[in-house]
Amino acid sequence: MKRSKEQISAEMALIRGKNTNPELKLRKALFSRGLRYRVNYGKILGHPDIAFPKEKIVIFVDGDFWHGRDWENRKKDIKSHRSYWLKKIETNMKRDNEYTLKLQQEGYLVIRLWENDINKDVSRLADIVEEAYKTAKNPYGEE
Repeated sequence: MKRSKEQISAEMALIRGKNTNPELKLRKALFSRGLRYRVNYGKILGHPDIAFPKEKIVIFVDGDFWHGRDWENRKKDIKSHRSYWLKKIETNMKRDNEYTLKLQQEGYLVIRLWENDINKDVSRLADIVEEAYKTAKNPYGEE
């Protein structure tokens, strides 16, 4: 069944940029481990989804489609409004790379996680974030 422009527009309006299910899942896993963080922290470039400002760790939860996961293969699947979507997603990817480089130059550890990876194994990814946090808090492993 073909959808009207209005139906497609209504569906697109429902897509959230903040507090997505993968973000909430990761935040819950981190919070349960005793980690406290900032959400969509506006004082850091790119408004990271999760930030540990003192430890200089930022986490971005990237949507597979919106941020171009497996882009060389997936872009072939886009059929309608192809030029718009190719430009949109490639611009997102370029901006992601620029923000990552700038943040790294400012001394941040930038962790980018794909939504699908979080949905598959949030515990493993929370382990990675927790380890980075502990290392930043205690870089020399002192007790």
